[in-house]
Amino acid sequence: MGLPRRGMAEIVEPVNNRVVNGKKVHWIKWLIWIPWISLIVVLVVNAGGYHSVDLLMHTQNGISVAGSPERPIIIAYVFYYLVVGLFIGLAAFVGRRAGCHTICWMAPFMITGRWIRNRFGWPSLRLVADTSACADCRKCTSNCPMSLNVNGMVQFGKMENAECILCGTCVDHCSQRAIHYSFSAGK
Repeated sequence: MGLPRRGMAEIVEPVNNRVVNGKKVHWIKWLIWIPWISLIVVLVVNAGGYHSVDLLMHTQNGISVAGSPERPIIIAYVFYYLVVGLFIGLAAFVGRRAGCHTICWMAPFMITGRWIRNRFGWPSLRLVADTSACADCRKCTSNCPMSLNVNGMVQFGKMENAECILCGTCVDHCSQRAIHYSFSAGK
């Protein structure tokens, strides 16, 4: 989830801090992502491939929008604020980071990247837990912004979940220092 949407989700958290049952809604992001990425591939192939890349194309005031005589810039801003409203609405009515769990079109990239990293055992930033140091207070789970069962991962001895965004909230709330960061290869 990008910084603006992530920040909005945390601002709305005091309104609705309910844990989201990810098992029921994680499939939605894939329903969005698969047709979206397929359309991009088809369009790139039909256009004869990429000819150049402009990472800051149409960026104005920190928001990347495109306007033209056929589509005025105001329409781009309307779509932008509709997406912002959708993420805020999901967080307010469904629960903690509901947009990340349901409609985030970037999450499948992160999940796929994590799967590839683990498949090849590449070193990377990851969470590591010392099960023997855990006091079983469950503060890690209750404070996880992604509604993950962090305590269960600690007890199992494997700090791996496709939905984990490595935010470190569990590290910050662990008074026993049972959870910490490590830059290492996977097991």
